[in-house]
Amino acid sequence: MAMPQSVHTARWINQLAGRGWDIHLFPSMLEPLHEDLRDVTAYGVSARRPATAHRSVRWRGLWPLRAGSSIIGHQAQPLLPRALAALVRHLRPDLVHSLEMQKAGYLTLAAKEHLGGRFPPWAVTNWGSDIYVYGRLAAHRERIRAVLAACDYYGCECRRDVELGRAFGFTGTTLPLVPNSGGLRLDQIQRLRRPEPTSSRRLVLLKGYSGWAGRGKVGLRAIELCAPYLKGYRVGVYLASPEVALAAELVADATGIPIEIIPHGSHEDILRLHGRARVSIGLSIGDAISTSGLEAMSMGSFPIQSATSCIDEWICDGETGALVHPDDPEDTAAALRRAVTDDRLVDDAAAANAAVTAQRLEYRLIQAEVVAAYEWIDAR
Repeated sequence: MAMPQSVHTARWINQLAGRGWDIHLFPSMLEPLHEDLRDVTAYGVSARRPATAHRSVRWRGLWPLRAGSSIIGHQAQPLLPRALAALVRHLRPDLVHSLEMQKAGYLTLAAKEHLGGRFPPWAVTNWGSDIYVYGRLAAHRERIRAVLAACDYYGCECRRDVELGRAFGFTGTTLPLVPNSGGLRLDQIQRLRRPEPTSSRRLVLLKGYSGWAGRGKVGLRAIELCAPYLKGYRVGVYLASPEVALAAELVADATGIPIEIIPHGSHEDILRLHGRARVSIGLSIGDAISTSGLEAMSMGSFPIQSATSCIDEWICDGETGALVHPDDPEDTAAALRRAVTDDRLVDDAAAANAAVTAQRLEYRLIQAEVVAAYEWIDAR
């Protein structure tokens, strides 16, 4: 169970492709299928195969609908628990795995209740803020407890979330701590990284998410505060929400700093940007490791990340990266000023982070851990 349009879903499932395993993807949200998905049986409301689906994807319609049917889109969402229960009863899978808590986890719990508790072994993987933020909200607290009480295995990215899972009552087996987005093929992506030292780069990269969690506008304000130190630099903003794009134009006008809104591109495009950046900023009120932070580390960019993430388990604050308050532009500005004025800091950080990612982020190593975990569960 997972969000079918999520690149994280695609990357996780693709780690398992080509092994002869019979993998089925049930949608936790009714949305398009990610085009990178491979070697999976995927389900959707319509019997019509998505045009973007790879040839290795086997497509199944949950409800073959005739043209003009009134059960479409969001109207079908409430039917998913019963449909999932029926599919589990039919397939009798060795393992049910919910990737993410609020959509996939709650959906799977409802399906288990439909089956009266007669259910295969169940693993739940915590994504991002699933427990760290939602666990503090009254509307979600008890639902999270119910999921963790009902599942057998729990996966997450960091020690912080292991402890939170236990605090919410999980008593089963914790799976290995690995990035939910999988690893990176470090030997292949180095061609995307500029060969000169990080200190010679003149790009500041900002993740432009805004809304309930992202704090792209806080990052822009920090850049504005650092304007005197950014002469000769340019700023790139990727994944910019409309309000961040508007604010970026105003900051550029007020400071004279060239700010470019990066259009949506491929994963390789994002890695190339990190490989050209001196500093990469990502701010959010909650996260797990932070995929963008790991990508910055792997490409030699100095990561400035909100202290609400678990990247503190990968970097040393003030040495190989900086941890800041997500709602404090002054805090972020202080970290940015130091990163653009201290050449030795960013060069030493790039070398240290390269060693860490080689040990902990290499695709083959993580893939082996993930495969071994599934095989271990199957053998129990």
